[in-house]
Amino acid sequence: MDRSLSLGTPPRAGAARAFSQIYGAADSWLAAQMTRQWQRPLLILLPNARDVEEWQREWRFFAPDLPAPLVFPDREILPYDRLAPPADATATRLATLATLPEWRGVCLAPLSAVLQRLPPRSFLDQHAFVLAVGDHLSPEGFRQRLIDAGYRNVSEVSEAGELAWRGGIIDLFPSGSPLPYRIELFDRVVESIRAFDPETQRTLQKVEGVSLLPAREVPVDTAALQEFRSRFRARFSGDPQRAEIYRAASRGQAPQGAEHYLPLFFPECSHLLMHFPVDGVVFLPPGLEASARHIRQDWQERYEERSHDTVHPILPPDELLLPPSEWEDVLRGRARVYGQQEGDAERLPTAPLPDLHGSPEAPLASLDTFLRHLPTTGRVILAAESPGRQEALSERLGKSGLLPSRVHDWPEFLAGTERIAITVAPLERGLLIKENGLVRLALVSEAQIFGDRVFAQRRSANARQRSIEGLVRDLGELQPGDAVTHEEYGIGRFQGMATPFASQGDINEYVVLEYANGDLVYVPADHLDRIARYVGNGATEPVLSRLGSNHWEKVKAKARQKAVDAASELLDIYARRAARTGRAFPEPDDAYWEFVSRFPFEETPDQQQAIDAVIADMTSPHPMDRLVCGDVGFGKTEVALRAAFLAAHSGAQVAVLVPTTLLAQQHYENFRNRCAGLPLRVEVLSRFQNAKTHKQVLTAVSVGEVDILIGTHRLLQKDVAFHDLGLLILDEEHRFGVRQKERIKALRAEVDILTLTATPIPRTLNLSLAGLRDLSIIATPPQRRQPVRTFVQIWDDATVIEACQRELHRGGQVYFLHNEVRDIERMAATLRRLLPEARLRVAHGQMPEGELEAVMLDFYHQRFDILLCTTIIESGIDNPHANTILINRADKFGLAQLHQLRGRVGRSHQRAYAYLFTPDLRAMSDDARRRLDAIQSLEDLGVGFALASHDLEIRGAGELLGEEQSGHMDEVGFTLFMEWLDDAVEAIRAGRDPRSLEEQRTSGPEIHLNTPALIPDDYLPDVHLRLQLYKRLSDVRSDTAIGEIMVEMIDRFGPIPAPARTLLCQTRLRLVAIQTGIEQIDAGPAGARLQFAAENQVAPDKIIRLIQQPHSIYQLDGEHRLRIRRDLPDGEARCQELLQLIDQLRIQP
Repeated sequence: MDRSLSLGTPPRAGAARAFSQIYGAADSWLAAQMTRQWQRPLLILLPNARDVEEWQREWRFFAPDLPAPLVFPDREILPYDRLAPPADATATRLATLATLPEWRGVCLAPLSAVLQRLPPRSFLDQHAFVLAVGDHLSPEGFRQRLIDAGYRNVSEVSEAGELAWRGGIIDLFPSGSPLPYRIELFDRVVESIRAFDPETQRTLQKVEGVSLLPAREVPVDTAALQEFRSRFRARFSGDPQRAEIYRAASRGQAPQGAEHYLPLFFPECSHLLMHFPVDGVVFLPPGLEASARHIRQDWQERYEERSHDTVHPILPPDELLLPPSEWEDVLRGRARVYGQQEGDAERLPTAPLPDLHGSPEAPLASLDTFLRHLPTTGRVILAAESPGRQEALSERLGKSGLLPSRVHDWPEFLAGTERIAITVAPLERGLLIKENGLVRLALVSEAQIFGDRVFAQRRSANARQRSIEGLVRDLGELQPGDAVTHEEYGIGRFQGMATPFASQGDINEYVVLEYANGDLVYVPADHLDRIARYVGNGATEPVLSRLGSNHWEKVKAKARQKAVDAASELLDIYARRAARTGRAFPEPDDAYWEFVSRFPFEETPDQQQAIDAVIADMTSPHPMDRLVCGDVGFGKTEVALRAAFLAAHSGAQVAVLVPTTLLAQQHYENFRNRCAGLPLRVEVLSRFQNAKTHKQVLTAVSVGEVDILIGTHRLLQKDVAFHDLGLLILDEEHRFGVRQKERIKALRAEVDILTLTATPIPRTLNLSLAGLRDLSIIATPPQRRQPVRTFVQIWDDATVIEACQRELHRGGQVYFLHNEVRDIERMAATLRRLLPEARLRVAHGQMPEGELEAVMLDFYHQRFDILLCTTIIESGIDNPHANTILINRADKFGLAQLHQLRGRVGRSHQRAYAYLFTPDLRAMSDDARRRLDAIQSLEDLGVGFALASHDLEIRGAGELLGEEQSGHMDEVGFTLFMEWLDDAVEAIRAGRDPRSLEEQRTSGPEIHLNTPALIPDDYLPDVHLRLQLYKRLSDVRSDTAIGEIMVEMIDRFGPIPAPARTLLCQTRLRLVAIQTGIEQIDAGPAGARLQFAAENQVAPDKIIRLIQQPHSIYQLDGEHRLRIRRDLPDGEARCQELLQLIDQLRIQP
C-alpha cells in the first residue's frame, strides 16, 4: 500500500467527503487507494467516454492486483435518434447491469449513461437464464424465447445479440459475452456447447454452460408490445397510426430507436444507482458539473427541434433523464466522495507536474533537468507507450547516463528502491506526490514528454508513411489464386505458404507459386523482394509463364528497356526543374509564427509533418513540387495557407488554382479571413464578378499589388500576367483538363508547386511512388471525426425517406446528388412527394451564375434542408451542417469522384451517412461493381491512398506514360514495372548505367545458417501478416528499418521467439553482406565460410592479421574465400558472430 495516503473511514450513506489537489492522474490514484483501504464497491462518474478509456488504462497501472473495472457505457446514439444502439454497447450495458448488484469492485460510467433512465431489475431477471449441457428444451420454444429477448436471426453470427439456426445446431452470440457459442441438440437435449471464433467460425473450446442475457434494453415480445401501444395511446393525443414507431409495434416488430420510449414499455424505470450496492461509494472527480449542463442542454435543444413531428412523437427529456432535483436526491442518499483541484477540502499530497516538453532538437532536455534535480529521496517512474517504445526510451536515457530499472506497474515500483524506473503503460496523464514540500514520487508519461499520445499517432503515421508504396506493392493482402510476378520466373499464382523441407539444414518458410501446367516454385521468404503483386489493366486475366522457356526473358528485356526509356523521359522533365536554382524563400520569422497562432486547432502529427516538409522545400534553393494527399477535411487547406503566407510575406505572389468557381469563392473567404489585419491583399477571379471588377483585379495582379490570387483555370489564361509569381497551389489537379495541365507542366520548372488532393489519380500516384515528386500524407483525422457510414443498394423510396428524415430531425441538411440536368426537375418532384415537410432547392452548372451562387449560400446558411444537385458540389464546398448524402446512379461515377462526393459530409464530429443508389447489380459493369465494393469497404478515415490503389487495379496503369508503354506494363505487371522505373531513375540520377540493374537486382547474397530462421506460425498465426513481415524484411535497406520492425513485432505480437530473432539477425547479415561485397555465407555448428565477390569492401590487411594470429581459427580457402573453424552451436549467436566478424573486416569509411 502507498504510505503517502491514509484515508481513514469511508463516508456513511448520505454523507460526503471531499479531496482537493486533484491534478493529472491523482483522481485514479486516489480511487485505487479508496478501493484498497475501504473494501467497498466504488462507482466512478466521469465526464465522457474518452475519460472512461483513460481511467481503464490508469487502473491497470495503479491497481493491477484488483479486479478490472466494470464499464457502463453510453448508448452511443444521439438523443431522439431513430437508430438502435450498437450491439456491442447494448451488450456491455446489460452485462454490467446484471453483474452490478453483487459487484464489490469498481464501476466506471460516463455521466450521460448515469443520468439515463433504465429498464427495471425485473426485466433482467425475467429474460436472463443459464443454459447447460444436458438441459432439455423445446427447440421452437427456445428460439422464441431468444427472439422475445431481442436476439436477431442471421445466417452467420458475428456480433452480440445474433443467432443462427441450422437444424440441430444453434449459433448464438450472447449479450455481454466475448465469444459466440455453438449449441448442439440431440433429441431436444443440449449435447454440447462450444465457444467459437466469429471470424473463422471454428471451435475454440468446449464449455459446460453459458449465461444468456436479453439483447435489447426493451422487451419485444407480443405482450410487451401490446403494453407499449396501450401506454403510447394514453401518452400521445391524435391518431397513433400516424406514428411510425406505433405502426412498427402493431406489426409485431421491435422498433428502431425504442430506447427513447423506455417509460412506455415499463410501469416504472430504474437508473444506474438503483442497481449499485447500497453500501457502495460514489466518486465524483472534477469536471462533472459542466458535463451535466452540456448533456441536459443537448437533450433539450434536440427535443425542441423535434417535438412538433407528429410522425415521430417524442417524450420530453425529464421522462428519459433524471431531472436535476431527482438526481440530487439520488446522490444525497448515497455515500459520496468529491474531487476538486483547489478549495478547503482534505488536501492530497499531490501537485501538478512541471512542463516536461522538450524541443524537437532536444526532446529529453526538460526531463533530464527534472531527473537531475530530484531530491535524494525522490523517485520517478516513466510510462512508455509500448514494449518497443520502452526499449527506445531506455536507450535514449542511457546515452545521458540515466539507466532506468524496469518494473511492471505502480505497486512493483512502490515496493522497490530504484530512483528512476520505466514501465509499459499507455498513459496520458502524470502524477506528482510530495512529502514535506519535496518531490517523493512522480509518474511521467511519454505523452507529457513528446506530446499528447504522440507515439501512438506517430506509429500510425509512420505505418502509413511506410505503406505509401505498400498499398500498391504489398503482398499482405494476397489470397490463394492471386497473380504475382517473380523477376526470374515470370507471372504465376500465389498458392499459400509452406515449410516443405529443410534446405542444407536451414528451416525456412516458403511462398508457393504455381506456373503454367501446374508447375510449382518454392520461393524462400527472405527472397520476397523478387516478388510483386501483379496489377494489369484489369480487362483480361494474365497469362501464366511457362517454366523452362525463354519467353519471360524476352518480355522482361523489352519491358525493362521501356522502363529505362520512360525514366529518361520523365527525368528530363523533372531534372530541368531540379537543376535550376529557384527562389529560396526566407526561413519563417516572427510574423509567420504570429500567422500560425491564428490557427484555432492543434495540428495533427501528419499535418505538422506536411507543413514542415513544405517549409523545408520552400526555403531550399530548388523549386518545390510536392503532393499533399489528405482525406477530405483532414487539414490540407491549413498547409496551403502557411505556404501562401510564407511566399507572400517575402514579397512573391501566390496563385491558388481550383477546379470550380464555388470552391474558389470558399477558398477566397478562408484566405481572406486568415489574412485579415495583415498587409496582404487576397483577391479572387470568379465568374460571379462583373467585367469591371475582373479588369481591376487583373491590373492589380500585373503590377504586384495582389499578393494571393485565387481562381479556376481562368488563372492560366494569357491575359493573367503576374508581376512576380513564386508559388502555385493546385487543389485537386486531376479535375483539370489536358490544356490546363500542359500550362501547369510548363510552370513546374519555373515556380514552387504545391498540389493538394484527397485521392490522387493513378498517374499522380505513380509519379509520387517513382520518387519524381515529393509526397506528404495527412492520414490522421481531426479529433472527434468519425468515418462516413456507407450503404450501397438499389433505389428504395422508404430508404430515401428514412435517410433524409433522420438527418433533418437531428437538425442537419442533406445533399441529394442526381447528375442528369435534363430530368433533375422530375427528381425534385419525386423528392417533394416523398418528403413534403422538407424544404428543397436545386443547383446545377447550367443555372444563371447569380442564381447558383444564391442557392449555395442559402444552403450554407441553413435556409433550406435538401440540396438536389449535380457534381458541382464535388470539390471542396464545406458545409458542416450537411451530414447525409444520397447519390443516385452511383455506378456511373469513378472511384475518386465517389470518394470526393462522400467527403462532402462528415465535416463535424457527428456520424455522417452516404447512400449510394444503383440499378440492379446484373445491369452494372464489372468495373462499376468493383468501384462500389471498394468505396463501401473503405469507410475508415484517411483512405485516399487505398482508394487510389484500388483505382489502379480497376482502371489499369495505362495512364502512367501513355498507350505505348501500357502494353509492356501489362506483360510484366504494373508493380514490377514501377520497381524497374524506380531503379532506372535512381541509376540515371547517380550517373550509373541503368542497363546493369538486372544483375544488381537478382544477385543477392546466398546465406545458409543451418538453423531455423522464420516467423513461427504459433507466434503469428495469420499467414497474411507473416507474408507482410517477410516482404518488408526482404525489402529493408537499413539497420534502422530492421530495428523499427523489431519494435513493431514486440508491440503487436509479444516477445520475439528464437527463430524470428535469427531471421532478423539474418536480415542484418544480408544487408552487411551486400554492403561488403560477400556473395555467399555458409555457417553451421562447427564453423563458417564466407565467399567474397571479386570487387568487395574487405580490407586485405585485416584478413592477413586475423590469419597470422597464434592458433588462428581463420584460414583462406582460395583467393576469395575465408573459412572459420570454431564451435558455433547456437543459431542466433552464430549469426551475431558473423556480423561482428564482417564489421571487423570492412573498409571503414
